[in-house]
Amino acid sequence: MSLDQATVARIAVLARIKLPEADREKMAKELSGILDWVEMLKDLDTSKVEPMTSTVEMVLPQRADKVTDGDYPAAILANATEPVRISNTEEAGGFFTVPKVVE
Repeated sequence: MSLDQATVARIAVLARIKLPEADREKMAKELSGILDWVEMLKDLDTSKVEPMTSTVEMVLPQRADKVTDGDYPAAILANATEPVRISNTEEAGGFFTVPKVVE
C-alpha cells in the first residue's frame, strides 16, 4: 500500500503532529513500508496458534467474587453536607447532593 503526501498530511493533522512539508515524502515512504509489513501478516497461518494475553506464560491472580465494600450507607451519609431527606421524616433518604461540576 502506498500513501501519498496528501494522505500523510491528513494523518499528521488528525494525530496533531506538526509535519513540515519537506518531511512528507520521507514519512509517506516510511508509513507505506509499515503498511506493507502489516499486509504481509495476512499471509501468516495462525490457525494453530493459541490466543495469548502476554508473551510470558503466567497465571493471573484472582480473588473471590464477593462484595467487600458498601452496606454502610449511614457512615457514608454522615459526611454528606446535604443529605436528601424523606419527606416529613428526619431520616436521610439514602442520597445526597453534590456540587455542580459542569456549567
